[in-house]
Amino acid sequence: MTRQIRFNAFDMNCVGHQSPGLWAHPRDRSWQYKDLEYWQDLARTLERGIFDGIFIADVVGYYDVYKGSNWHALHQAAQIPVNDPLQLAAPIALATEHLGIGITASTSFEHPYTFARRLSTADHHTKGRVGWNIVTSYLESGAKNVGQSGLGRHDNRYEVATEYVEVLYKLFEGSWEPGAVLRDRERRIFTDPSKVHEIDHRGRHFTVPGYHLCEPSPQRTPVLYQAGASGPGKAFAAGHAECVFVGAPLKSMLKAYVADVRAKAVAAGRSARDVLIYNLTTVIVAETDAAAQKKFEEYQSYTSYDGALVFMSGWSGIDFGQYAPTDLVKKVETNAIVSMVESFSSAEKPWSIAELARWGGIGGIGPVFVGSASTVADILQEWVEETDVDGFNLAYAVTPETFEDTVNLLVPELQRRGVYPKSYRPGTLREKLFGRGPLLPETHPAHGYRDIAAVKAREASRLEAAE
Repeated sequence: MTRQIRFNAFDMNCVGHQSPGLWAHPRDRSWQYKDLEYWQDLARTLERGIFDGIFIADVVGYYDVYKGSNWHALHQAAQIPVNDPLQLAAPIALATEHLGIGITASTSFEHPYTFARRLSTADHHTKGRVGWNIVTSYLESGAKNVGQSGLGRHDNRYEVATEYVEVLYKLFEGSWEPGAVLRDRERRIFTDPSKVHEIDHRGRHFTVPGYHLCEPSPQRTPVLYQAGASGPGKAFAAGHAECVFVGAPLKSMLKAYVADVRAKAVAAGRSARDVLIYNLTTVIVAETDAAAQKKFEEYQSYTSYDGALVFMSGWSGIDFGQYAPTDLVKKVETNAIVSMVESFSSAEKPWSIAELARWGGIGGIGPVFVGSASTVADILQEWVEETDVDGFNLAYAVTPETFEDTVNLLVPELQRRGVYPKSYRPGTLREKLFGRGPLLPETHPAHGYRDIAAVKAREASRLEAAE
Protein backbone atom coordinates (compact mmCIF):
# COMPACT_ATOMS: atom_id res chain seq x y z
CA MET A 1 0.00 0.00 0.00
CA THR A 2 1.32 3.45 -0.94
CA ARG A 3 2.40 5.56 2.03
CA GLN A 4 -0.07 8.41 2.57
CA ILE A 5 1.15 11.97 3.20
CA ARG A 6 -0.70 13.90 5.92
CA PHE A 7 -1.20 17.64 6.33
CA ASN A 8 -1.98 19.84 9.33
CA ALA A 9 -2.45 23.58 9.05
CA PHE A 10 -0.24 25.46 11.51
CA ASP A 11 -1.79 28.70 12.71
CA MET A 12 -2.25 30.90 15.76
CA ASN A 13 -4.95 33.24 17.03
CA CYS A 14 -2.83 36.27 16.17
CA VAL A 15 -1.41 38.34 13.31
CA GLY A 16 1.23 36.87 11.02
CA HIS A 17 2.08 33.85 13.16
CA GLN A 18 5.53 32.74 11.88
CA SER A 19 5.99 35.05 8.91
CA PRO A 20 6.68 38.43 10.53
CA GLY A 21 6.08 41.40 8.27
CA LEU A 22 3.82 39.59 5.82
CA TRP A 23 0.74 40.94 7.58
CA ALA A 24 1.37 44.01 5.39
CA HIS A 25 0.94 41.99 2.18
CA PRO A 26 -2.22 43.23 0.40
CA ARG A 27 -3.67 39.71 0.14
CA ASP A 28 -2.99 38.67 3.73
CA ARG A 29 -6.03 38.35 6.02
CA SER A 30 -4.32 37.41 9.27
CA TRP A 31 -5.33 40.81 10.69
CA GLN A 32 -8.86 39.33 10.75
CA TYR A 33 -7.82 36.84 13.43
CA LYS A 34 -10.42 38.48 15.72
CA ASP A 35 -13.27 37.51 13.39
CA LEU A 36 -14.93 34.10 13.63
CA GLU A 37 -15.89 34.33 9.96
CA TYR A 38 -12.20 34.31 9.03
CA TRP A 39 -11.57 31.11 11.00
CA GLN A 40 -14.67 29.39 9.68
CA ASP A 41 -13.77 30.26 6.06
CA LEU A 42 -10.25 28.91 6.61
CA ALA A 43 -11.56 25.74 8.27
CA ARG A 44 -13.86 25.00 5.35
CA THR A 45 -10.93 25.40 2.94
CA LEU A 46 -8.79 22.99 4.98
CA GLU A 47 -11.57 20.43 5.19
CA ARG A 48 -12.00 20.63 1.43
CA GLY A 49 -8.28 19.75 1.27
CA ILE A 50 -8.74 16.73 3.63
CA PHE A 51 -6.29 18.20 6.18
CA ASP A 52 -6.03 16.14 9.36
CA GLY A 53 -6.62 19.29 11.33
CA ILE A 54 -5.84 22.86 12.14
CA PHE A 55 -3.18 23.08 14.84
CA ILE A 56 -3.52 26.34 16.77
CA ALA A 57 -0.32 27.33 18.53
CA ASP A 58 -0.19 29.66 21.53
CA VAL A 59 2.13 31.50 23.85
CA VAL A 60 1.41 33.04 27.23
CA GLY A 61 3.75 36.00 27.42
CA TYR A 62 5.56 38.10 24.87
CA TYR A 63 8.87 38.07 23.04
CA ASP A 64 11.19 40.45 24.90
CA VAL A 65 14.57 38.72 24.49
CA TYR A 66 15.57 40.48 21.24
CA LYS A 67 17.43 43.68 22.16
CA GLY A 68 16.11 43.33 25.70
CA SER A 69 12.57 44.57 25.09
CA ASN A 70 9.27 43.76 23.41
CA TRP A 71 9.40 46.92 21.22
CA HIS A 72 10.09 45.04 18.00
CA ALA A 73 7.53 42.34 18.88
CA LEU A 74 4.83 44.99 19.24
CA HIS A 75 6.06 46.95 16.23
CA GLN A 76 5.88 43.91 13.93
CA ALA A 77 2.93 42.13 15.61
CA ALA A 78 5.21 39.19 16.37
CA GLN A 79 2.57 37.02 18.10
CA ILE A 80 1.27 40.01 20.00
CA PRO A 81 -1.62 40.81 20.07
CA VAL A 82 -2.66 37.17 20.56
CA ASN A 83 -6.03 35.72 21.57
CA ASP A 84 -7.00 32.53 23.39
CA PRO A 85 -6.92 29.43 21.13
CA LEU A 86 -9.48 27.21 22.87
CA GLN A 87 -12.35 29.58 22.10
CA LEU A 88 -11.90 28.81 18.39
CA ALA A 89 -12.80 25.13 18.77
CA ALA A 90 -16.59 25.53 18.82
CA PRO A 91 -16.94 27.95 15.86
CA ILE A 92 -14.56 25.85 13.74
CA ALA A 93 -16.52 22.72 14.62
CA LEU A 94 -19.77 24.41 13.63
CA ALA A 95 -18.36 25.23 10.19
CA THR A 96 -16.95 21.75 9.48
CA GLU A 97 -17.78 18.08 9.87
CA HIS A 98 -14.41 16.31 9.97
CA LEU A 99 -11.52 18.74 10.55
CA GLY A 100 -9.49 18.10 13.70
CA ILE A 101 -8.85 21.04 16.02
CA GLY A 102 -5.55 21.02 17.93
CA ILE A 103 -5.40 23.46 20.84
CA THR A 104 -2.21 24.51 22.62
CA ALA A 105 -2.21 24.95 26.40
CA SER A 106 0.66 25.06 28.86
CA THR A 107 1.33 22.73 31.76
CA SER A 108 3.26 25.60 33.35
CA PHE A 109 0.42 28.14 33.47
CA GLU A 110 -2.89 26.19 33.45
CA HIS A 111 -4.03 24.29 36.56
CA PRO A 112 -4.90 20.70 35.56
CA TYR A 113 -8.25 20.54 37.39
CA THR A 114 -9.86 23.56 35.74
CA PHE A 115 -8.14 22.87 32.41
CA ALA A 116 -9.57 19.33 32.37
CA ARG A 117 -13.08 20.79 32.44
CA ARG A 118 -12.31 23.24 29.64
CA LEU A 119 -10.84 20.49 27.46
CA SER A 120 -13.64 18.00 28.07
CA THR A 121 -16.16 20.73 27.25
CA ALA A 122 -14.43 21.38 23.93
CA ASP A 123 -14.38 17.65 23.15
CA HIS A 124 -18.12 17.48 23.84
CA HIS A 125 -18.87 20.56 21.72
CA THR A 126 -16.84 19.28 18.75
CA LYS A 127 -18.18 15.71 19.06
CA GLY A 128 -14.69 14.39 19.67
CA ARG A 129 -12.58 16.39 17.23
CA VAL A 130 -10.28 18.13 19.72
CA GLY A 131 -6.61 17.51 20.41
CA TRP A 132 -4.42 19.05 23.09
CA ASN A 133 -0.94 20.25 22.22
CA ILE A 134 1.02 19.77 25.46
CA VAL A 135 3.60 22.52 25.94
CA THR A 136 5.75 23.46 28.91
CA SER A 137 6.26 27.11 27.78
CA TYR A 138 9.51 28.95 27.19
CA LEU A 139 8.88 32.68 27.85
CA GLU A 140 10.01 34.22 31.14
CA SER A 141 7.49 37.02 30.58
CA GLY A 142 4.65 34.51 30.75
CA ALA A 143 5.82 33.03 34.05
CA LYS A 144 6.24 36.44 35.66
CA ASN A 145 2.81 37.63 34.58
CA VAL A 146 1.00 34.69 36.16
CA GLY A 147 2.69 35.35 39.48
CA GLN A 148 5.65 32.98 39.25
CA SER A 149 9.13 34.17 40.14
CA GLY A 150 10.38 32.95 36.78
CA LEU A 151 10.27 30.08 34.35
CA GLY A 152 11.23 26.71 35.80
CA ARG A 153 14.35 25.05 34.47
CA HIS A 154 13.84 23.25 31.15
CA ASP A 155 14.10 19.68 32.42
CA ASN A 156 12.07 20.47 35.54
CA ARG A 157 9.23 21.76 33.35
CA TYR A 158 8.94 18.27 31.86
CA GLU A 159 8.85 16.80 35.35
CA VAL A 160 5.84 19.03 36.07
CA ALA A 161 4.29 18.10 32.73
CA THR A 162 4.57 14.39 33.53
CA GLU A 163 2.60 14.81 36.76
CA TYR A 164 0.18 17.18 35.02
CA VAL A 165 -0.85 14.60 32.43
CA GLU A 166 -1.12 11.99 35.17
CA VAL A 167 -3.74 14.18 36.88
CA LEU A 168 -5.61 14.55 33.60
CA TYR A 169 -5.50 10.82 32.88
CA LYS A 170 -7.06 10.17 36.28
CA LEU A 171 -9.79 12.74 35.68
CA PHE A 172 -10.53 11.81 32.06
CA GLU A 173 -10.11 8.05 32.22
CA GLY A 174 -10.84 6.97 35.79
CA SER A 175 -13.09 9.44 37.60
CA TRP A 176 -16.28 8.47 35.71
CA GLU A 177 -16.78 4.79 34.92
CA PRO A 178 -18.40 3.63 31.70
CA GLY A 179 -22.14 3.62 32.29
CA ALA A 180 -22.01 6.17 35.11
CA VAL A 181 -24.42 8.44 33.24
CA LEU A 182 -27.83 6.72 33.09
CA ARG A 183 -30.25 9.50 32.11
CA ASP A 184 -33.01 7.26 33.42
CA ARG A 185 -36.20 9.33 33.37
CA GLU A 186 -38.42 6.63 34.83
CA ARG A 187 -36.29 6.20 37.95
CA ARG A 188 -35.23 9.86 37.84
CA ILE A 189 -31.56 8.94 38.09
CA PHE A 190 -29.22 10.93 35.88
CA THR A 191 -25.91 9.61 37.23
CA ASP A 192 -25.09 6.54 39.29
CA PRO A 193 -23.00 8.04 42.13
CA SER A 194 -21.32 4.69 42.84
CA LYS A 195 -19.62 4.92 39.45
CA VAL A 196 -18.12 8.40 39.93
CA HIS A 197 -14.87 8.51 41.90
CA GLU A 198 -12.60 11.01 43.55
CA ILE A 199 -9.11 10.70 42.12
CA ASP A 200 -7.32 11.60 45.40
CA HIS A 201 -4.17 12.80 43.65
CA ARG A 202 -1.40 13.88 46.01
CA GLY A 203 1.76 14.64 44.10
CA ARG A 204 4.84 16.77 44.30
CA HIS A 205 3.38 19.60 42.22
CA PHE A 206 -0.40 19.14 42.36
CA THR A 207 -3.01 18.08 44.89
CA VAL A 208 -6.35 17.19 43.29
CA PRO A 209 -8.60 15.20 45.63
CA GLY A 210 -11.97 15.25 43.89
CA TYR A 211 -14.09 14.23 40.91
CA HIS A 212 -13.84 15.34 37.31
CA LEU A 213 -16.54 17.95 36.75
CA CYS A 214 -17.54 16.64 33.31
CA GLU A 215 -19.10 13.41 32.20
CA PRO A 216 -16.83 11.49 29.79
CA SER A 217 -16.44 13.19 26.41
CA PRO A 218 -16.40 11.28 23.11
CA GLN A 219 -12.65 10.63 23.32
CA ARG A 220 -12.36 10.86 27.12
CA THR A 221 -8.76 12.04 26.70
CA PRO A 222 -8.56 14.24 23.58
CA VAL A 223 -5.87 13.40 21.03
CA LEU A 224 -2.46 14.26 22.50
CA TYR A 225 -0.08 16.44 20.51
CA GLN A 226 3.43 17.38 21.56
CA ALA A 227 6.38 19.19 20.04
CA GLY A 228 9.31 18.24 22.25
CA ALA A 229 12.60 17.97 20.38
CA SER A 230 15.15 18.13 23.22
CA GLY A 231 16.19 14.96 25.04
CA PRO A 232 13.51 15.28 27.76
CA GLY A 233 11.01 16.51 25.16
CA LYS A 234 11.50 13.48 22.92
CA ALA A 235 11.22 11.11 25.88
CA PHE A 236 7.96 12.78 26.91
CA ALA A 237 6.61 12.68 23.35
CA ALA A 238 7.51 9.02 22.91
CA GLY A 239 5.75 8.13 26.14
CA HIS A 240 2.59 10.22 25.78
CA ALA A 241 2.04 11.93 22.41
CA GLU A 242 -0.03 10.55 19.56
CA CYS A 243 0.96 13.31 17.14
CA VAL A 244 4.41 14.85 17.35
CA PHE A 245 5.39 18.12 15.70
CA VAL A 246 9.01 18.88 14.90
CA GLY A 247 10.72 21.77 13.10
CA ALA A 248 13.72 20.15 11.46
CA PRO A 249 15.23 22.47 8.83
CA LEU A 250 17.26 19.70 7.17
CA LYS A 251 16.38 16.23 5.94
CA SER A 252 19.24 14.62 7.86
CA MET A 253 18.04 16.15 11.14
CA LEU A 254 14.48 15.02 10.52
CA LYS A 255 15.52 11.45 9.72
CA ALA A 256 17.50 11.18 12.96
CA TYR A 257 14.67 12.71 14.97
CA VAL A 258 11.98 10.39 13.55
CA ALA A 259 14.08 7.28 14.13
CA ASP A 260 14.85 8.36 17.71
CA VAL A 261 11.23 9.09 18.65
CA ARG A 262 9.95 5.84 17.12
CA ALA A 263 12.63 3.85 18.97
CA LYS A 264 11.78 5.60 22.24
CA ALA A 265 8.07 4.88 21.70
CA VAL A 266 8.84 1.16 21.30
CA ALA A 267 11.04 1.25 24.41
CA ALA A 268 8.09 2.80 26.28
CA GLY A 269 5.92 -0.19 25.34
CA ARG A 270 4.13 1.43 22.43
CA SER A 271 4.22 0.75 18.70
CA ALA A 272 6.45 2.84 16.46
CA ARG A 273 3.29 3.68 14.47
CA ASP A 274 1.37 4.77 17.55
CA VAL A 275 3.02 8.14 16.93
CA LEU A 276 2.34 10.30 13.86
CA ILE A 277 5.18 12.76 13.19
CA TYR A 278 4.71 16.00 11.24
CA ASN A 279 7.53 18.34 10.23
CA LEU A 280 7.03 22.10 10.14
CA THR A 281 7.11 23.14 6.48
CA THR A 282 5.94 26.02 4.28
CA VAL A 283 4.99 25.38 0.66
CA ILE A 284 4.78 28.15 -1.93
CA VAL A 285 2.89 26.65 -4.87
CA ALA A 286 1.78 28.08 -8.21
CA GLU A 287 0.91 26.82 -11.70
CA THR A 288 4.58 26.74 -12.75
CA ASP A 289 7.97 26.76 -11.06
CA ALA A 290 8.62 30.25 -12.41
CA ALA A 291 5.31 31.60 -11.08
CA ALA A 292 5.97 30.04 -7.68
CA GLN A 293 9.46 31.55 -7.53
CA LYS A 294 8.04 34.95 -8.44
CA LYS A 295 5.45 34.62 -5.69
CA PHE A 296 8.13 33.60 -3.19
CA GLU A 297 10.25 36.61 -4.06
CA GLU A 298 7.20 38.84 -3.69
CA TYR A 299 6.60 37.39 -0.22
CA GLN A 300 10.25 37.84 0.72
CA SER A 301 10.03 41.56 -0.02
CA TYR A 302 7.61 41.86 2.93
CA THR A 303 9.65 39.90 5.50
CA SER A 304 11.01 41.68 8.57
CA TYR A 305 14.63 41.17 9.67
CA ASP A 306 13.87 42.40 13.18
CA GLY A 307 10.60 40.46 13.32
CA ALA A 308 12.32 37.21 12.37
CA LEU A 309 14.99 37.70 15.03
CA VAL A 310 12.31 38.53 17.61
CA PHE A 311 11.05 34.97 17.15
CA MET A 312 14.48 33.38 16.90
CA SER A 313 15.59 35.16 20.08
CA GLY A 314 12.42 34.28 21.96
CA TRP A 315 12.46 30.63 20.92
CA SER A 316 16.15 30.15 21.65
CA GLY A 317 16.53 32.43 24.68
CA ILE A 318 19.49 34.11 22.94
CA ASP A 319 19.42 37.83 22.15
CA PHE A 320 20.50 37.81 18.51
CA GLY A 321 20.28 41.61 18.53
CA GLN A 322 23.68 41.73 20.25
CA TYR A 323 25.42 40.21 17.21
CA ALA A 324 26.36 41.54 13.81
CA PRO A 325 24.53 40.03 10.81
CA THR A 326 27.76 38.27 9.75
CA ASP A 327 28.37 36.61 13.13
CA LEU A 328 27.81 32.85 13.29
CA VAL A 329 25.16 31.17 15.42
CA LYS A 330 26.84 29.43 18.35
CA LYS A 331 25.46 27.08 20.96
CA VAL A 332 24.66 28.88 24.19
CA GLU A 333 23.14 27.27 27.27
CA THR A 334 19.58 28.60 27.58
CA ASN A 335 16.32 27.88 29.38
CA ALA A 336 14.06 28.19 26.32
CA ILE A 337 13.69 25.81 23.35
CA VAL A 338 16.93 23.90 23.74
CA SER A 339 16.51 21.86 20.56
CA MET A 340 16.34 24.95 18.35
CA VAL A 341 19.75 26.18 19.49
CA GLU A 342 21.20 22.73 18.94
CA SER A 343 19.74 22.52 15.42
CA PHE A 344 21.21 25.73 14.06
CA SER A 345 24.53 25.60 15.89
CA SER A 346 25.30 22.00 14.91
CA ALA A 347 24.11 22.16 11.30
CA GLU A 348 26.30 20.81 8.51
CA LYS A 349 27.20 24.39 7.57
CA PRO A 350 27.49 27.21 10.15
CA TRP A 351 24.66 29.76 9.99
CA SER A 352 25.19 33.51 10.16
CA ILE A 353 22.72 35.72 12.01
CA ALA A 354 21.58 37.21 8.69
CA GLU A 355 21.00 33.72 7.24
CA LEU A 356 19.03 32.78 10.35
CA ALA A 357 16.82 35.86 9.96
CA ARG A 358 16.32 35.22 6.25
CA TRP A 359 15.48 31.55 6.90
CA GLY A 360 13.02 32.45 9.67
CA GLY A 361 11.37 35.26 7.73
CA ILE A 362 8.79 32.93 6.20
CA GLY A 363 7.29 30.01 8.11
CA GLY A 364 9.58 29.91 11.14
CA ILE A 365 12.40 27.38 11.47
CA GLY A 366 11.06 24.75 9.06
CA PRO A 367 12.05 24.42 5.39
CA VAL A 368 10.29 26.33 2.59
CA PHE A 369 9.54 24.44 -0.63
CA VAL A 370 8.84 26.51 -3.74
CA GLY A 371 7.56 25.31 -7.10
CA SER A 372 4.73 23.94 -9.16
CA ALA A 373 2.44 21.33 -7.62
CA SER A 374 4.47 18.61 -9.37
CA THR A 375 7.79 19.97 -8.10
CA VAL A 376 6.63 20.35 -4.51
CA ALA A 377 4.93 16.95 -4.56
CA ASP A 378 8.24 15.39 -5.63
CA ILE A 379 10.01 17.09 -2.72
CA LEU A 380 7.42 16.04 -0.14
CA GLN A 381 7.46 12.43 -1.33
CA GLU A 382 11.24 12.43 -1.17
CA TRP A 383 11.22 13.72 2.40
CA VAL A 384 8.66 11.10 3.47
CA GLU A 385 10.55 8.25 1.81
CA GLU A 386 13.96 9.28 3.15
CA THR A 387 13.03 10.35 6.69
CA ASP A 388 10.01 8.16 7.56
CA VAL A 389 8.06 11.29 8.60
CA ASP A 390 4.26 10.90 8.40
CA GLY A 391 3.36 14.35 7.17
CA PHE A 392 3.80 18.08 7.35
CA ASN A 393 2.63 20.80 9.68
CA LEU A 394 2.08 23.53 7.09
CA ALA A 395 2.78 27.11 8.06
CA TYR A 396 1.70 29.97 5.84
CA ALA A 397 3.39 32.94 4.23
CA VAL A 398 0.14 34.76 3.39
CA THR A 399 -3.17 33.54 4.74
CA PRO A 400 -5.44 32.15 3.48
CA GLU A 401 -3.64 32.28 0.13
CA THR A 402 -0.93 29.79 1.08
CA PHE A 403 -3.53 27.26 2.26
CA GLU A 404 -5.81 27.88 -0.73
CA ASP A 405 -2.91 27.28 -3.14
CA THR A 406 -2.11 24.06 -1.29
CA VAL A 407 -5.70 22.82 -1.43
CA ASN A 408 -6.35 23.92 -5.02
CA LEU A 409 -3.04 22.89 -6.60
CA LEU A 410 -0.91 20.62 -4.43
CA VAL A 411 -3.55 18.34 -2.89
CA PRO A 412 -5.02 17.27 -6.26
CA GLU A 413 -1.51 16.45 -7.53
CA LEU A 414 -0.78 14.30 -4.47
CA GLN A 415 -4.17 12.63 -4.80
CA ARG A 416 -3.51 11.89 -8.47
CA ARG A 417 -0.32 10.10 -7.37
CA GLY A 418 -2.24 8.06 -4.80
CA VAL A 419 -0.26 9.43 -1.85
CA TYR A 420 -2.89 11.66 -0.23
CA PRO A 421 -6.36 10.78 1.12
CA LYS A 422 -9.50 11.64 -0.86
CA SER A 423 -11.91 11.42 2.05
CA TYR A 424 -12.03 11.31 5.84
CA ARG A 425 -12.59 8.26 7.98
CA PRO A 426 -15.75 8.46 10.10
CA GLY A 427 -15.76 9.13 13.82
CA THR A 428 -13.73 11.17 16.27
CA LEU A 429 -10.36 12.73 15.55
CA ARG A 430 -8.57 9.71 17.04
CA GLU A 431 -10.58 7.37 14.82
CA LYS A 432 -9.82 9.46 11.73
CA LEU A 433 -6.10 9.52 12.49
CA PHE A 434 -5.55 5.91 13.52
CA GLY A 435 -8.52 3.95 12.20
CA ARG A 436 -9.35 2.43 15.57
CA GLY A 437 -11.67 3.30 18.47
CA PRO A 438 -12.23 6.74 20.01
CA LEU A 439 -10.30 5.97 23.21
CA LEU A 440 -6.57 5.71 23.86
CA PRO A 441 -5.29 2.16 23.25
CA GLU A 442 -4.06 -0.27 25.90
CA THR A 443 -0.45 0.50 24.96
CA HIS A 444 -0.84 4.12 26.09
CA PRO A 445 -0.03 4.95 29.75
CA ALA A 446 -3.44 6.63 30.21
CA HIS A 447 -5.08 3.21 29.92
CA GLY A 448 -3.65 2.28 33.30
CA TYR A 449 -5.70 4.97 35.03
CA ARG A 450 -9.14 3.66 34.03
CA ASP A 451 -9.45 1.56 37.20
CA ILE A 452 -9.08 4.40 39.70
CA ALA A 453 -9.45 2.09 42.73
CA ALA A 454 -6.48 0.03 41.53
CA VAL A 455 -4.51 3.23 40.91
CA LYS A 456 -5.18 4.44 44.47
CA ALA A 457 -4.15 1.07 45.89
CA ARG A 458 -0.87 1.12 43.94
CA GLU A 459 -0.10 4.65 45.07
CA ALA A 460 -0.92 3.87 48.71
CA SER A 461 1.44 0.87 48.60
CA ARG A 462 4.16 2.98 47.05
CA LEU A 463 3.79 5.71 49.71
CA GLU A 464 3.81 3.08 52.47
CA ALA A 465 6.98 1.51 51.08
CA ALA A 466 8.63 4.93 50.83
CA GLU A 467 7.99 5.57 54.50
